[in-house]
Amino acid sequence: MAPLRSKLRKLLRSVGHPDAEVSVLFTGDRAMRSLNRRYRGKDMTTDVLSFALREGLFPHIQPTVLGDIVISLPAASRQAAEAGQPLIREIERLLVHGLLHLLGYDHEQGPHEAIRMERKERKLLKGLSR
Repeated sequence: MAPLRSKLRKLLRSVGHPDAEVSVLFTGDRAMRSLNRRYRGKDMTTDVLSFALREGLFPHIQPTVLGDIVISLPAASRQAAEAGQPLIREIERLLVHGLLHLLGYDHEQGPHEAIRMERKERKLLKGLSR
């Protein structure tokens, strides 16, 4: 986990939040499906969910705490196999994707936002490989 912690720190610096806190939970498909159903009303598993603490009634109470990222390891493993890439690369991609959601990016808000988020993802992933 130390390499991922280091990469998350690098990502946080890259997005201008070097002192921010993010929690990351790795889970299975069953738990992910339950979270997705409970919080998004979608009764299916997914690869990553983000729970931003900057949203809601009290976003300024702890401004350095961005929120939580939940990653399904089985989904990440399947996607890595489909893409022919190492699991760690897929986990990094999901980490970036989840972090962008914590920062307010939302690809489900239309094609313009999806393109904007995809560009930012590519830029951050490229920075991680350096």
